[in-house]
Amino acid sequence: MDKRDSQSGTKRRRECEKCKKRFNTFENPERAELRVIKKDGRREDFDIEKIRRGIFKACQKRPVSTEKIDEMTGNVEEKLRKMGKKDVKTEFIGELVSRELKKVDKVAYIRFASIYREFEDVSDFKKEIKEL
Repeated sequence: MDKRDSQSGTKRRRECEKCKKRFNTFENPERAELRVIKKDGRREDFDIEKIRRGIFKACQKRPVSTEKIDEMTGNVEEKLRKMGKKDVKTEFIGELVSRELKKVDKVAYIRFASIYREFEDVSDFKKEIKEL
């Protein structure tokens, strides 16, 4: 009878052909489980909240809205899922996050890069800023 789509799935309003009672059904797309390969070789389940927290920390006290943080987080997850791989290296995830931050806020990008790329001294910051 009626169909409504959302990010989480599809809701359908149906009617039984025999008894004419109406009811709802919910269809959710099956998502492939992602595994993250850490730098030391360990594997763990992908956790989108870790990405959101990393982006949020990089954007603290910056003029970046919560909606923008959610959008960047969603973009990263979407790109990872579109790849169709089950295992993804943390380095690749870090690069995706870096690209998103670079487009939105350069200071947040530098903050994130300093931790993700493990800056050791001021020269690392200078080099990264020069490349911006």
